[in-house]
Amino acid sequence: MIVYSYIFLYILLELYEVQWQKAETIIGMLARMYQQYHKSIFLFLIMHPTFYFAVWFVFETNYNPYAVTLLLFKSADIITKILLIKKVFIDKELSEEFSVSLFTPIGPYMPYVGILLYPFFIYMALS
Repeated sequence: MIVYSYIFLYILLELYEVQWQKAETIIGMLARMYQQYHKSIFLFLIMHPTFYFAVWFVFETNYNPYAVTLLLFKSADIITKILLIKKVFIDKELSEEFSVSLFTPIGPYMPYVGILLYPFFIYMALS
């Protein structure tokens, strides 16, 4: 029963993140994130509650490898976002190919992939 409670909580947190980041293109998503990042990097980081869940979950499961994997994925996700924001909005270093990929429309379900992927790690860490 506790497994489902953790998964449910995680899904709620992930839905929050998806809703404030969702856009039709990757550049749109980055622009929404940059709005928060521009105000304060701490605000940007606070708006990623699944990362804090992952940190807590690693401790809660005594460094279970699946929990650590979840934390590594969430860390890589945030680091990638920060690097892309820096490259696109601060340094303004965009190659033509990179620009094309940023403006390519993404599917309506793509932002929800994390909701399908990450709960698996929670389930495996508690099984």
